[in-house]
Amino acid sequence: MLLYPPIKELLVQVPSRYMLVNMVASRARKLSSEAEVSGEPLEEKAVSLAIREVADGTLTLEQAEAEAAAEAPEEDEA
Repeated sequence: MLLYPPIKELLVQVPSRYMLVNMVASRARKLSSEAEVSGEPLEEKAVSLAIREVADGTLTLEQAEAEAAAEAPEEDEA
């Protein structure tokens, strides 16, 4: 169960729970991938780190959307 930060505090920065879950999951995958490539273990679980970033304001919805757009495969125009 998530005790800190409270979900209400996180929802102040992200408009819906669905967006929050997607944003945290995407960031957690990126953190895990970066740690695996560098060979350095994470001091905490990736999801906990991503949630803390949202709570601290270091990860915003705009940043998450920009990262998702950059990672999305480009569609071929017919």
